[in-house]
Amino acid sequence: MNQDKVLIFADHLARFYAERYGFAPVTGRLIGYLAVCEPMEQSINDISAALLTSRSAINGAIKTLEGMNLIQRTRPAGTRADLVSLNPRDWRDTGFQSSEYEQMAALAREGLAILDDASPERRQPLEMMESMNDFLAARIPKLYEEWMEYHHKNKGTKKK
Repeated sequence: MNQDKVLIFADHLARFYAERYGFAPVTGRLIGYLAVCEPMEQSINDISAALLTSRSAINGAIKTLEGMNLIQRTRPAGTRADLVSLNPRDWRDTGFQSSEYEQMAALAREGLAILDDASPERRQPLEMMESMNDFLAARIPKLYEEWMEYHHKNKGTKKK
Protein backbone atom coordinates (compact mmCIF):
# COMPACT_ATOMS: atom_id res chain seq x y z
CA MET A 1 0.00 0.00 0.00
CA ASN A 2 1.33 3.42 -0.96
CA GLN A 3 1.88 5.30 2.32
CA ASP A 4 1.88 8.70 0.58
CA LYS A 5 -1.59 8.01 -0.87
CA VAL A 6 -2.79 6.88 2.57
CA LEU A 7 -1.58 10.13 4.17
CA ILE A 8 -3.05 12.28 1.40
CA PHE A 9 -6.40 10.53 1.81
CA ALA A 10 -6.23 10.97 5.59
CA ASP A 11 -5.47 14.68 5.11
CA HIS A 12 -8.40 15.07 2.71
CA LEU A 13 -10.76 13.50 5.24
CA ALA A 14 -9.24 15.67 7.98
CA ARG A 15 -10.00 18.80 5.98
CA PHE A 16 -13.56 17.65 5.30
CA TYR A 17 -14.30 16.83 8.94
CA ALA A 18 -12.65 20.05 10.17
CA GLU A 19 -14.62 22.25 7.75
CA ARG A 20 -17.91 20.40 8.01
CA TYR A 21 -18.05 19.35 11.65
CA GLY A 22 -15.36 21.37 13.43
CA PHE A 23 -13.26 18.30 14.25
CA ALA A 24 -9.64 18.79 15.15
CA PRO A 25 -7.56 17.86 12.09
CA VAL A 26 -5.95 14.87 13.82
CA THR A 27 -9.41 13.44 14.50
CA GLY A 28 -10.33 13.52 10.82
CA ARG A 29 -6.90 12.14 9.89
CA LEU A 30 -7.49 9.23 12.27
CA ILE A 31 -10.81 8.42 10.59
CA GLY A 32 -9.17 8.57 7.16
CA TYR A 33 -6.24 6.44 8.21
CA LEU A 34 -8.38 3.77 9.87
CA ALA A 35 -10.57 3.63 6.77
CA VAL A 36 -7.70 2.46 4.55
CA CYS A 37 -4.88 1.12 6.73
CA GLU A 38 -3.66 -2.47 6.70
CA PRO A 39 -4.23 -4.23 8.96
CA MET A 40 -7.60 -2.75 9.87
CA GLU A 41 -6.75 -2.75 13.58
CA GLN A 42 -3.81 -0.61 14.63
CA SER A 43 -2.06 0.12 17.91
CA ILE A 44 -1.81 3.70 19.11
CA ASN A 45 1.95 3.54 18.50
CA ASP A 46 1.41 2.35 14.91
CA ILE A 47 -1.15 5.09 14.25
CA SER A 48 1.08 7.74 15.78
CA ALA A 49 4.04 6.67 13.64
CA ALA A 50 1.97 6.41 10.45
CA LEU A 51 0.31 9.83 10.89
CA LEU A 52 3.53 11.47 12.09
CA THR A 53 1.88 12.82 15.21
CA SER A 54 2.11 12.39 18.96
CA ARG A 55 0.54 9.59 20.96
CA SER A 56 -1.30 12.18 23.06
CA ALA A 57 -2.90 13.72 19.96
CA ILE A 58 -3.97 10.25 18.80
CA ASN A 59 -5.34 9.45 22.27
CA GLY A 60 -7.40 12.65 22.23
CA ALA A 61 -8.79 11.84 18.79
CA ILE A 62 -9.60 8.30 19.91
CA LYS A 63 -11.50 9.59 22.94
CA THR A 64 -13.49 11.96 20.74
CA LEU A 65 -14.40 9.23 18.27
CA GLU A 66 -15.13 6.65 20.97
CA GLY A 67 -17.64 9.06 22.46
CA MET A 68 -19.38 9.14 19.09
CA ASN A 69 -19.18 5.35 18.75
CA LEU A 70 -17.24 5.73 15.48
CA ILE A 71 -14.28 3.61 16.51
CA GLN A 72 -13.67 0.67 18.78
CA ARG A 73 -10.81 -0.62 20.87
CA THR A 74 -9.99 -4.26 21.32
CA ARG A 75 -7.22 -5.97 23.27
CA PRO A 76 -6.20 -9.40 22.06
CA ALA A 77 -5.57 -11.93 24.80
CA GLY A 78 -2.03 -11.84 26.09
CA THR A 79 -1.24 -8.34 24.80
CA ARG A 80 -0.84 -5.07 26.63
CA ALA A 81 -1.73 -2.71 23.78
CA ASP A 82 -5.19 -1.75 22.60
CA LEU A 83 -5.94 -2.05 18.90
CA VAL A 84 -8.10 0.64 17.34
CA SER A 85 -10.36 0.28 14.29
CA LEU A 86 -13.41 1.84 12.73
CA ASN A 87 -16.55 0.54 14.36
CA PRO A 88 -18.38 -1.87 12.02
CA ARG A 89 -21.66 -1.01 13.66
CA ASP A 90 -25.19 -0.38 12.65
CA TRP A 91 -24.97 2.75 10.48
CA ARG A 92 -28.30 3.92 11.83
CA ASP A 93 -26.20 5.85 14.36
CA THR A 94 -24.52 8.02 11.74
CA GLY A 95 -27.28 10.45 10.94
CA PHE A 96 -30.14 7.98 10.68
CA GLN A 97 -31.37 8.57 14.23
CA SER A 98 -34.72 10.29 14.06
CA SER A 99 -34.56 11.14 17.78
CA GLU A 100 -32.01 13.87 17.03
CA TYR A 101 -34.47 15.58 14.69
CA GLU A 102 -37.38 15.02 17.06
CA GLN A 103 -35.42 16.80 19.81
CA MET A 104 -34.58 19.73 17.54
CA ALA A 105 -38.23 20.09 16.50
CA ALA A 106 -39.28 20.05 20.16
CA LEU A 107 -36.71 22.73 20.96
CA ALA A 108 -38.01 24.84 18.08
CA ARG A 109 -41.55 24.49 19.45
CA GLU A 110 -40.29 25.58 22.88
CA GLY A 111 -38.79 28.70 21.30
CA LEU A 112 -41.96 29.35 19.31
CA ALA A 113 -43.97 29.28 22.53
CA ILE A 114 -41.79 32.12 23.80
CA LEU A 115 -42.41 34.02 20.56
CA ASP A 116 -46.17 33.37 20.62
CA ASP A 117 -47.06 37.03 20.03
CA ALA A 118 -44.09 37.86 17.81
CA SER A 119 -44.27 38.89 14.17
CA PRO A 120 -44.19 36.25 11.45
CA GLU A 121 -40.70 37.45 10.45
CA ARG A 122 -39.44 36.93 13.99
CA ARG A 123 -40.99 33.44 14.20
CA GLN A 124 -39.85 32.29 10.74
CA PRO A 125 -36.41 30.87 11.65
CA LEU A 126 -37.87 28.68 14.40
CA GLU A 127 -40.82 27.67 12.25
CA MET A 128 -38.39 26.58 9.54
CA MET A 129 -36.33 24.67 12.12
CA GLU A 130 -39.44 22.95 13.46
CA SER A 131 -40.75 22.06 10.01
CA MET A 132 -37.43 20.77 8.68
CA ASN A 133 -36.77 18.63 11.75
CA ASP A 134 -40.31 17.21 11.85
CA PHE A 135 -39.91 16.32 8.16
CA LEU A 136 -36.54 14.67 8.71
CA ALA A 137 -37.73 12.77 11.80
CA ALA A 138 -40.55 11.30 9.72
CA ARG A 139 -38.36 10.50 6.68
CA ILE A 140 -35.17 9.18 8.31
CA PRO A 141 -36.44 5.66 9.17
CA LYS A 142 -37.65 5.11 5.61
CA LEU A 143 -34.50 6.63 4.16
CA TYR A 144 -32.42 4.24 6.26
CA GLU A 145 -34.37 1.26 4.89
CA GLU A 146 -33.90 2.53 1.34
CA TRP A 147 -30.18 3.01 1.90
CA MET A 148 -29.78 -0.50 3.35
CA GLU A 149 -31.53 -1.95 0.29
CA TYR A 150 -29.28 0.10 -1.98
CA HIS A 151 -26.16 -0.92 -0.07
CA HIS A 152 -26.95 -4.63 -0.11
CA LYS A 153 -27.91 -4.54 -3.78
CA ASN A 154 -24.77 -2.66 -4.83
CA LYS A 155 -22.25 -3.92 -2.29
CA GLY A 156 -19.01 -4.78 -4.06
CA THR A 157 -20.16 -3.77 -7.51
CA LYS A 158 -18.50 -0.35 -7.60
CA LYS A 159 -14.89 -1.53 -7.98
CA LYS A 160 -12.53 -0.14 -10.60
